[in-house]
Amino acid sequence: MPVQAAQWTEFLSCPICYNEFDSSGHQPISLGCSHTVCKTCLHKLHRKACPFDQTPISTDIDLLPVNCALLQLVGAQVPEVQTVSLSSAAEVEHYEVCRMCVEELALYLKPISGAKGVANLSPSVLSRPMQRKLVTLVNCQLVEEEGRVRAVRAGRSLGERTVTELILQHQNPQQLSANLWAAVRARGCQFLGPAMQEDALKLVLLALEDGSALSRKVLVLFVVQKLEARFPQASKTSIGHVVQLLYRASCFKVTKRDEDSSLMQLKEEFRTYEALRREHDAQIVHIAMEAGLRISPEQWSSLLYGDLVHKSHMQSIIDKLQSPESFAKSIQELTIVLQRTGDPANLTSLRPHLELLANIDHNPDAPAPSWEELESVMLAVKLVVHGLVEFIQNFSKKSHDTPQPQANSKYKTSMCRDLRQQGGCPRGTSCTFAHTQDELENKKTGGLYLRCFVATVIVALAASA
Repeated sequence: MPVQAAQWTEFLSCPICYNEFDSSGHQPISLGCSHTVCKTCLHKLHRKACPFDQTPISTDIDLLPVNCALLQLVGAQVPEVQTVSLSSAAEVEHYEVCRMCVEELALYLKPISGAKGVANLSPSVLSRPMQRKLVTLVNCQLVEEEGRVRAVRAGRSLGERTVTELILQHQNPQQLSANLWAAVRARGCQFLGPAMQEDALKLVLLALEDGSALSRKVLVLFVVQKLEARFPQASKTSIGHVVQLLYRASCFKVTKRDEDSSLMQLKEEFRTYEALRREHDAQIVHIAMEAGLRISPEQWSSLLYGDLVHKSHMQSIIDKLQSPESFAKSIQELTIVLQRTGDPANLTSLRPHLELLANIDHNPDAPAPSWEELESVMLAVKLVVHGLVEFIQNFSKKSHDTPQPQANSKYKTSMCRDLRQQGGCPRGTSCTFAHTQDELENKKTGGLYLRCFVATVIVALAASA
């Protein structure tokens, strides 16, 4: 039975015995599938296969080279010479060039501190997505064919993220926000702010989660009337634009009726808040990409949620929406940005290397690269990542201030115990529990209210017909 893989930040210790890698009993050995295990644990395996994904280990364990990039990160002694089993001296030369490139790139994961075997990567000049992609490359076993395939894909991914980071470095966050909402409005949609948007989406869900089919007019009127007590600015137009956003995201099953309004029914897969919100967020990200905007996961979290705790959620949406063509398009966008700014760091010189990485076949079934191709990819990755680091350290004018999280706006279903027992709450407006009776949401009452409301609207519409 496969073993549970470790978290990606725990790449400095063996995921089986949990000992930090060293140069004696716990030497890090990377496998073709990119999992890294200490040599002692590999020799104890009952069958010659990766304990995490059961990929067969085709090369003798004693012939697999030690991962020196990881050894240098833990401060262990690195072997001066390692014998590798390859077909020719020319392949060994290519391997050595590629290995040195990876080891130089691995140094960007420093400084490292924290618990034993766990990397605390926050002080790094590179963003967390860049660090994660770099860890993937560092764990590739280059003497294995599958490892080389994974290495070129990791190199392409690093190059693509580098372009995005450089575009982000040149953007004005305030102007970016204005451009985003302008792009959303241009498509007949609207975002009302983190708190109001969340309430609106939850009310749409409340109206339709049981499979009900309502006309757009009835749905909008219901949401507006429920929202008005907390958000007086709620209007039929603004809520209609929120419903339009969900419509663009294909969240509704629409039934047309002769000489009457169409009925909208929420598709079954979107009848939970998490699923509906993810599709809603993905639609806004898609609109931003169509408008040529590049927004970091941190910025997305702040814009859509008013906090920074949804970075991973937004990153997963961004990754899912990436297409093979988006890399080449991003290179063109970066070129335009550099022409506008004068390019003081001479980032234009990176374009040939970025284009080389963009031309890599991203398909998992792509043929293995030749040693010459692998060497050119590793050299290109080293140059573009180095160019990004140099720009951030010497030319970046972006503010490093992190946006302050806004007040917690989630529905609250129980009263705060600290407030009740001590008369005050140290968390203030960020508390996830209710401080007043108005903050409590009663779903059952809401459902009863909806049914009464729909009946009233239907009667009114019939009377006016």
